[in-house]
Amino acid sequence: MNIALIGYGKMGKAIEKIAIEKGHQITAIVDSKNPIELLKINNIDVAIEFTRPELARKHMVYCLEIGLPIVVGTTAWKEDLPAITDMVNKQNGSLVHASNFSIGVNLFFEMNKKLAKIMEAHPAYKLEMTEIHHTQKLDKPSGTAVTLAEEIIEQNTNYKHWRLAEDNKLVNENEFFIHALREENVPGTHLISYESQIDSIHFEHIAHSRDGFALGAIVAAEWLQNKKGIFTMKDVLQH
Repeated sequence: MNIALIGYGKMGKAIEKIAIEKGHQITAIVDSKNPIELLKINNIDVAIEFTRPELARKHMVYCLEIGLPIVVGTTAWKEDLPAITDMVNKQNGSLVHASNFSIGVNLFFEMNKKLAKIMEAHPAYKLEMTEIHHTQKLDKPSGTAVTLAEEIIEQNTNYKHWRLAEDNKLVNENEFFIHALREENVPGTHLISYESQIDSIHFEHIAHSRDGFALGAIVAAEWLQNKKGIFTMKDVLQH
């Protein structure tokens, strides 16, 4: 498989390493020196995009216009999802997006939903979430934390909203905090805590490196070949 990397920071380099180990080739790189407009579909099977939210839509639109399947790991562009979905359908395009491509995190998502449903019957346990990432990560909270929070709200009727803990106060009992911490050299940690006066229940995923995210993105790119439509990592792992 010939891959175009859109974004060549730490994540892009991790994807390059894993892709080559799996026998794929990196045939194009888009970065500040090589803008997306120079990308041609010749000898490219799929693009993998990890950049910044303000650039992601432009990159998706360009790839869809030239008929290039794309895997998108950038987060915090959810407001553009309806327009991108329409474009995928109109262009008969191929796109996979996810708040987190790690296979372990996607297993964590499924367990989080089951735990949230169980805890619905035990409102004495109060929920909080903490996510820790490297200092270069700009979005707060992380896309993974937002996904976890939305899943909890879907499963547990005791909660209707989440709030970022910085400079905020909980307004209602049906809200919970997400604490977003930034520390050096932390690939990603997500901790869900249910606290009562009697005891605590902690449920945590800790990434040891970026390799899990890189591997998941490549698995998604492999899966996307010869498919049409807009998909998530859940689709990838269910087939």
